[in-house]
Amino acid sequence: MTRIGLPIPHGFTITTQTCLQYLDKGQGLWPGLIEDIQDHIQYLEEETNKAFSDPDNLLLVSVRSGAAISMPGMMDTILNVGLNDQNVSILANLTQNPRFAYDCYRRLLQMFGNVVYKIDGGLFEKELSKIKSDRSYRSDLDMTVDDFKELIERYKEIYHQHDRDFPQDPMDQVYDAVEAVFTSWNNDRAIVYRNLNQIPHDMGTAVNIQEMVFGNLGETSGTGVSFSRNPNTGEDSLFGEFLLNAQGEDVVAGIRTPQAIEQLKSILPDIYEQFEAISKDLESHYGDMQDIEFTVENGQLFLLQTRRGKRTAKAAINIAYDMVEEGLIDKDQALLQIEPKSINQLLHPMFDDQAFKDYPLISDNGLAASPGAAVGHVYFDAEKAKEQSLMGEKVILVRQETSPEDIEGMVVSQAIVTSRGGLTSHAAVVARGMGTTCVVGCEDLSIDEDQKILIYPGGQVHEGQIISVDGSQGNLYLGAIPTLPAQMDDRLETILAWARERADLKVRMNAETMNDIEAGLNFKAAGIGLVRTEHMFFGKDRLPFMRHFIIADNNDDRAAALDHLIEFQRDDFYQIFKKLDGQSAVIRLLDPPLHEFLPNSPADITHVASQLGLSEDKLKQRVEELHEVNPMLGHRGVRLAISYPMLYQMQVRAIIEAALQLKEQGLEVEPEIMIPLVGMEEELKTVKEDLDQYIQDILQASGQSLNYLIGTMIELPRACLTADTIASHADFFSFGTNDLTQMTYGFSRDDAGKFIKSYIDQAILTSDPFQTLDRLGVGRLIEIAVQRGRSVKSELKIGVCGELGGDPDSIDFFQKVGLDYVSCSPFRLPLAQIAAGQAAIKYPRS
Repeated sequence: MTRIGLPIPHGFTITTQTCLQYLDKGQGLWPGLIEDIQDHIQYLEEETNKAFSDPDNLLLVSVRSGAAISMPGMMDTILNVGLNDQNVSILANLTQNPRFAYDCYRRLLQMFGNVVYKIDGGLFEKELSKIKSDRSYRSDLDMTVDDFKELIERYKEIYHQHDRDFPQDPMDQVYDAVEAVFTSWNNDRAIVYRNLNQIPHDMGTAVNIQEMVFGNLGETSGTGVSFSRNPNTGEDSLFGEFLLNAQGEDVVAGIRTPQAIEQLKSILPDIYEQFEAISKDLESHYGDMQDIEFTVENGQLFLLQTRRGKRTAKAAINIAYDMVEEGLIDKDQALLQIEPKSINQLLHPMFDDQAFKDYPLISDNGLAASPGAAVGHVYFDAEKAKEQSLMGEKVILVRQETSPEDIEGMVVSQAIVTSRGGLTSHAAVVARGMGTTCVVGCEDLSIDEDQKILIYPGGQVHEGQIISVDGSQGNLYLGAIPTLPAQMDDRLETILAWARERADLKVRMNAETMNDIEAGLNFKAAGIGLVRTEHMFFGKDRLPFMRHFIIADNNDDRAAALDHLIEFQRDDFYQIFKKLDGQSAVIRLLDPPLHEFLPNSPADITHVASQLGLSEDKLKQRVEELHEVNPMLGHRGVRLAISYPMLYQMQVRAIIEAALQLKEQGLEVEPEIMIPLVGMEEELKTVKEDLDQYIQDILQASGQSLNYLIGTMIELPRACLTADTIASHADFFSFGTNDLTQMTYGFSRDDAGKFIKSYIDQAILTSDPFQTLDRLGVGRLIEIAVQRGRSVKSELKIGVCGELGGDPDSIDFFQKVGLDYVSCSPFRLPLAQIAAGQAAIKYPRS
């Protein structure tokens, strides 16, 4: 911002690399760094013509955190550094405003004690509240200079109670503040936020040391935060708040309710006009909507920082679309602006407007900070919200105002509600970034966090009661309001079309039911990447025949059962192919072990034995025979085909006959038949040769021809390492990332949830490998398989059908290694399409 000529307070930056060195050494600031800081402070004094403790031109600085990726409120900042018992008098004399000077000093004592010495900030707040209460003050603005002097002495006593003294040397304050900011990179809330947003832990934070400018000098001074466009809707107008006679933390902390930025136009019109023009300049310069912090000191505007503005998914779509229309950016830049995971916000239900009248209104004066519809049980502290969420309850966090320490409770909440604060308060900014419904500034509510009661004009809400939160209107209701499905709008469809055009990776769906397939087609899926056929055998009309097949002790009885099942299967595949209207479908032949189709409990065994006309003893015996110590590594997938060839033959016959039936009706279908769990060349060779011959016999008997593919699911490490031998018998590969991950790690995906969080909390893992691809291990196996497979067949079609096909970070990897498509559940398709388009822009293929 300095380079493009904007009004920025003078300062300098200590780099993120220095932060990482500091954290690695673990021994405080080293002599060379101290010397560098001293030199740059001297340079700052020369630039500003001010100095620490100079009675004529007093220098004070802010020490601010500055990570490369915005982490609002997660790390620490200290303002008014340089004040002490002597300099506060100098500041009072220079400004002729003792009240202002002593207000700044008490702020420094409060922030420094909390941030540097880790003294509970509530102790300082308690003393401030006590003075205001004893003197019947409504706000901090009512306090006099004598009040602040008394408060300063009380604060010093808090220091003494913690065996601390506030450092009087300004340079000691700077050094301590720098260390505190470095250390805050690894505080609990920052770690939780990085885990939530998949921000690497090895980036570190910079420290920005800037000349202080003061927004609390009187009625021609103030501070504010504003977005260059509306972060809720994307509307092209300033959206933000300011406070006159205040410092920056007053706005974001929600201590005072700020005014809308539009009101600055009538109060300080020249400042508003200048700020509006600068906002446009910043948008043009960075090619994106900006989140800007500013201070006005005695009628002079200063910008403190700008960063890419957090926004809702709706706003992201509108901003990207409008900026392309305005000629500010091209389609590629527009796609890169959109956070793929945020698209989920647009695909979730909203409240049924017709139902509002049936539910008591709790509040209708809240500020709509982050849109959406949320229903849940009310809890008044983050820890309790987290506990109840782990028990499976949907929770809503209700607070007077949130602080960064509440992050773990905020993450698990369906919605966040505060009685204080504005649209740029901590609660609003964090919720908006997470895509969580949020309503702030409900001033008609009284929240007693100790007694666990929310008092509203018409009654009370106690802990555990259910409320509904309308984040689009800022209203709260008692009870659970019904919701309606979300709907795609034209702009989102346009941007998804841009993404599909730009992408190298096609995005298919994992689906087998008509509802799922229809949903996927509405999202323009490029066919189906995984039809799970095991789901087709659990219907009440089919399961008895499947059980007959499993229990039979000879091939004649097995064949009789399959003769019934093929009728169901043929219709299943006919309906799927017809619905796809010529698009591709990968059909996975039966994968799970057979025992999954049999009863377990004594009561179920009795019922099923009667249903099948068997003795209970015979059924029990068969259940025991099929019991496996480790079924994930047991008799399943291709191993079933080796033992029971007729099972896969039945499925393949149903597939081919369904395709031929549609071909006669004028629809060309090319089935892609997938054999799961192959780990050896000989397995695939044996089964594929058998199925190829079986299909040729069917085609010969029908007198028709049909194109089809037979490939395999790569989900075992051995299959990756021997992919060249397997590829010689495969028409395609499809990576099953769920099984490949659990086989590589030795983690059961069904049980890993018990310990994965501990691994992430202790930085043993950076993310859940079942949610985001482990590039070093699983990713390396995928690379080997791709390279070796295509060394045999250069045009081998390769895709991914595990749910990692819907993860943006994983999609980046799949783009780099040259896959043809990814596949995911239908409602993740828009997310995956955006991510695939972005991946093609970031990692273009030659």
